[in-house]
Amino acid sequence: MKLKLILSTTLLASTLLTTMTPQARTLIQNKGSDTLVNVAQAWAEAYPEVNPDVAVAVSGGGSGTGIASMINGTVDIANASRKMKDKEMALAKKNGQSPVEHVVGYDALAVFIHQDNPVKSLSLAQLKDIYGRDPKVKKWSDMGITVPGCKESDGIVVVSRQNNSGTYAYFKKAVLGKKGKYRQGTLDMHGSKDVVDLVEKTPCAIGYSGLAYATDHLKLVCISKGGDDACVSPSVATASDRSYPIARPLFMYTNGEPEGQIKAYMDWIKSDAGQCILKKKGYAPVRDVKCD
Repeated sequence: MKLKLILSTTLLASTLLTTMTPQARTLIQNKGSDTLVNVAQAWAEAYPEVNPDVAVAVSGGGSGTGIASMINGTVDIANASRKMKDKEMALAKKNGQSPVEHVVGYDALAVFIHQDNPVKSLSLAQLKDIYGRDPKVKKWSDMGITVPGCKESDGIVVVSRQNNSGTYAYFKKAVLGKKGKYRQGTLDMHGSKDVVDLVEKTPCAIGYSGLAYATDHLKLVCISKGGDDACVSPSVATASDRSYPIARPLFMYTNGEPEGQIKAYMDWIKSDAGQCILKKKGYAPVRDVKCD
């Protein structure tokens, strides 16, 4: 009788524990692009209202970091502000991964200068003269420009990103050309916010990053392709129609076509709800959406 009582009590406790234990949440690991990290975090924070059984862990570190994690199979979704390279795709497949590309938005890669800088527009060729190897423009005075607070003897403070950044890679390709190289002596910032903070405080500076990082304390340069082309200011609209010369797609990569909870999450990101969050963060949606 005593043994039966013990067994019954144990069975009851086990049944209650099973009934009372909450269902384990699915965790989606999302890593990569510094450009995308803010909107990725906003998506992650909003998604539990859609599906409380899913949690999304977001971290930045740059497109290269996210892509490396995809190659190594340690992430569910890799964020990137550039396309994966052929050699990265090949390495991923060698490691048993099959990256699938998803365009989740568009971005205007903005060029920033100090708010006291009188420059209003620059051409892609002028940007290359500033940022390229063996630069033709080393001082603002080389362009006939006087910047308050920037001594004539001071060189342009050329602010860039670290080379694991998709923003770094895209700017290099779009401005310097496929085989172009950055000038030596650039100040390479870890994140887009660091670029903005430095340019805000430095009259001689010029820098670039995603439009979503723009503030009211610096100036956005109107960019032209050159020749007789009119300059175009960076905005959500000019990123959407790609009229801005340095507009680019934003990517998420999954290992194979997404399934289950990962597919549901990616579908939601591409839905009106997800795209409206992206738009509110300063990026251009993949299609026309109506947002509150």
